[in-house]
Amino acid sequence: MRIIFSRKGFDSGSGGGSSPIVDRVPVSLPIPDTKGIARTTYGDLGLAEHVAQASRGAYGTDSLCHHDPMFTPDGRCIFGQVGSAQTHLANNGVRRADVFVFFGRFAGEGQGPHHRIFGYCEVEQVIDLTRCDEAMRSEYAALGHPHALGLHGANDTLYVGPGRMAGRASDALRLTAPGEALSRWVRPKWLRRGDLSFHDADWRWAERGRLIAVSRGQEFVADVGRRKAPREWLARVIAQIHA
Repeated sequence: MRIIFSRKGFDSGSGGGSSPIVDRVPVSLPIPDTKGIARTTYGDLGLAEHVAQASRGAYGTDSLCHHDPMFTPDGRCIFGQVGSAQTHLANNGVRRADVFVFFGRFAGEGQGPHHRIFGYCEVEQVIDLTRCDEAMRSEYAALGHPHALGLHGANDTLYVGPGRMAGRASDALRLTAPGEALSRWVRPKWLRRGDLSFHDADWRWAERGRLIAVSRGQEFVADVGRRKAPREWLARVIAQIHA
């Protein structure tokens, strides 16, 4: 099994700020649409006020956004990837029964900018949008998923399965160590050098109990095989998301 730490939502480079924590709930702001394909606005998602504040007025009610990952009311997640990030997922063998753990940059309610987990997707189906039949692509286009509305690249792919967003900003879902820089994570005890893609450098693991996370990049893959400890960690994360 693989656990994929997947960076999503607003940050200093995409959107210009942090997603907010509102009434103890993490509210992940989708990144702005840059392809001219999306049909969903921040207003449609009820995020107009939050995005205007986070972007210092650069985006608002009528601004189109890349609504991805998409979480449905029946407890499903639809996540699209393309380009070099999708190539990385494919090269690492991401497939059915693997789990995406979505994290992003958040701030608010007394907490400065920090990384935290805000959702997950347990992969049941991997859909190659460049090869699937039109009926299947239309199914996801009807939901407004941007990758199904128009191809973003030659390897456009959807990952679909059970998933949801966190209902509260639990301390257990925070990755950044309290009082430390954004990229200094409290390292899960099971996570070791060699476990996580893009994080091979010795200095990222040099300090006890910390991981210095890559500042940019989207998909960090940990192939945990049949190891018990990472599976137990993942079960606790999912339980916190559902709490």
